Amino acid sequence: MDISGAHRLADPTGSLPSPAEIRVQLTRIVSSPEFPRTGRGAAFLTYVVEEALAGRAHRLKGYTIAIEVFKRNEDFTQDDPVVRIEAGRLRRTLERYYLVAGLQDPIRIDIPKGRYAPSFAWNGTASTRPEIETVREHDEQADRSPSRIRRTALVAFLFGVAGLATLTFWAGDHVIEAAKRAGGAKAPDEPTLVIAPFANLGGDPQTQLYTAGLTEELLTALPRFKEIKVFGRETSKSLSPEVGASEIRGELGARYLLAGGVRVSGSKVRVTARLLDTSDGAILWSQNYDDDLTSRELFAIQSDVASKVATTIAQPYGIIAQAQTASAPPDDLGVYDCTLRFYAYRAELSPETHLAARDCLESSVARYPTYATGWAMSSIVYLDEDRFRFNLRPGQSTPLERALRSARRAIKLEPGNTRALQSLMIALYFNQQLTEALQVGEQALAMNPNDTELLGEFGTRLAICGQWQRGADLLDQALSLNPGGASYYHGARALAAYMLNDHDKAVSLIRKTDLQKFPMFHLVAAAIYAEAGLLDDARREGEIFVKMRPDYISNVIEEHRKRNIKPEDNVRMIASLRKAGLPVPSEEEVEAKLLAPASSPQAPSQ
Repeated sequence: MDISGAHRLADPTGSLPSPAEIRVQLTRIVSSPEFPRTGRGAAFLTYVVEEALAGRAHRLKGYTIAIEVFKRNEDFTQDDPVVRIEAGRLRRTLERYYLVAGLQDPIRIDIPKGRYAPSFAWNGTASTRPEIETVREHDEQADRSPSRIRRTALVAFLFGVAGLATLTFWAGDHVIEAAKRAGGAKAPDEPTLVIAPFANLGGDPQTQLYTAGLTEELLTALPRFKEIKVFGRETSKSLSPEVGASEIRGELGARYLLAGGVRVSGSKVRVTARLLDTSDGAILWSQNYDDDLTSRELFAIQSDVASKVATTIAQPYGIIAQAQTASAPPDDLGVYDCTLRFYAYRAELSPETHLAARDCLESSVARYPTYATGWAMSSIVYLDEDRFRFNLRPGQSTPLERALRSARRAIKLEPGNTRALQSLMIALYFNQQLTEALQVGEQALAMNPNDTELLGEFGTRLAICGQWQRGADLLDQALSLNPGGASYYHGARALAAYMLNDHDKAVSLIRKTDLQKFPMFHLVAAAIYAEAGLLDDARREGEIFVKMRPDYISNVIEEHRKRNIKPEDNVRMIASLRKAGLPVPSEEEVEAKLLAPASSPQAPSQ
């Protein structure tokens, strides 16, 4: 049976999908639990498929779809991004569907990137199944070109490896390039956020200028947090300040809406911000920010408010992450869950949470090989196999090699990704490339000074390699922005206080640190308690550490050195461990190995 408006490739099996078969597949897709019930996705897909089958593929333009599907007025212009946004969302939904529920379906329906006319293909390899394309904007000969055939083969290859995490990991950079060329799955369904223009609650022109500037600052600050997706400026400008949560959910499919208003009265400025869950309109967070125009310029105020709002809601342990943990969206396939598992691991630093995060992340990058954040987080958990001896896997390349390779892959995919830069910094640091590591850390800090996960990690690295005061300052900033964040911050800050001779603060901080399953916590605690004269506590922590890491103390000098602890700090810490009753080398042996200028060995290559 012929399909009007389409051309066909020869089918060696003698069978082609008919319009009736395509309609059956359409019904199968839109009725699947994997296809979102909210929004206009089903109407969009049904409309473009029926138009193509009726021979009207050439009518499938943004204007037509906006009028017919989204019920826009006839004065619709391309400044309204609703069709482009919904088309992108529909493409991702179809990709997700065929990776899970539709893996064994007989027919594929896709919306190729760059156009709205659908494609219909047998759901099999390119060598045995034909593809039936609707009319394109380029000619038929281009569709049959060698480059097209190569792209089709690459798509089949990517779906073939989607469930094989280890195979994808060991594949080279050509996998990334293939995914880019083939239009394969590029990113998982991370939480999506729309920023509505802030309302002018005062009515005067000055307030209007402030609201416009504040919205622009938010549109700059929030996308720096790569664990969430933020709709862009065009979308924000197309909305009214009074837009409802249900409208955002229905029209754009976004999970969260950030809205608010500004009131100026004399020299006083009040900004009200609130975050809503678009699934039910619930207010997840709200905050008032008050300031005085006589003490600060308008630009400085709006920049500061935007920074505080962005950090509160979008940081790794912020409001959105908490909401996702409490109630994952129904169309989530577990990929964002890997992000939450990663942060749960960082909060606890235990072998059990490490294994769960590593397994989940390896699965996610197999499904989404161009997901930079996933590769960055994988790099960090690989590194921890070595530095913490968590879940070592014999027979593979070293954890440090895998960590550096994954971090560089993340950077190649997305050079401005904060988590990618963080992972590269740590991998370089433990590969004894200290200068480059700190340069990358400075770059990441300049790009996103409000990311508390970066602040905590970079502060720790700076402190341990000898910049104790600056490291302490960054850790204090992380704790100030995120008081309920990872205990890792408190433990690293306690070590900094110990090295800065503030022993009371060191004891106070280490007692706030809840990392009982993390071996290094007990080592640091033993040193802190010993220096503070709390010898019973020091011995107890030392005994726990030796049970958890019996191999460490006999090689303590090298273990500290590969962590880039300066020789004089190494001597001091080992002396404290000696006070705690740990069987460390003698003072003379330690000083001879660390402080003798002529015979001091170089740090081993890691």
